[in-house]
Amino acid sequence: MELRKIKIYLDTSVLSYLEQIDAPYKTAETLELWDVFRTRDDVEILISNIALEEFSETKEPKRSRVLDLIGTLAYKRIQETDEHRRLAQVYLDANVLTGKSFEDLRHIAVAVSYGCKYIVSWNFKHFVNPKTIDAVNAVSLANNLPQIQILSPSMLLGGF
Repeated sequence: MELRKIKIYLDTSVLSYLEQIDAPYKTAETLELWDVFRTRDDVEILISNIALEEFSETKEPKRSRVLDLIGTLAYKRIQETDEHRRLAQVYLDANVLTGKSFEDLRHIAVAVSYGCKYIVSWNFKHFVNPKTIDAVNAVSLANNLPQIQILSPSMLLGGF
């Protein structure tokens, strides 16, 4: 019997903090989590086209160095669909976040739709906070969608 893998969605901030000169502590924790992901065969890491497109706007040489690091991790690239955008709109209509944060809702919609247990993010303003997490899960519950936990790399390093 094959064990079901824990699906973990990485948002753009996690990719960016793989190398962030002005935040060495966050970079160290992100790299430590990267090492954990590489050694565990019970996780499936998901990175969306949204995150990769947002990250592609990063300047060189950081972009190339981080893309090399991303390449050291076995991950599944997932694609946003019109259905995901409609779900992001449902979250927006429920005031999970404001219209200025629609891109963040797209990440949430993709992660929820793909059945991720966790979203990992360094974005405390829009993702990693009780208000957003509770609102996302209330909307998901009302729409028969799975619950999701939104955690920082530090929180995930505590064990999962």
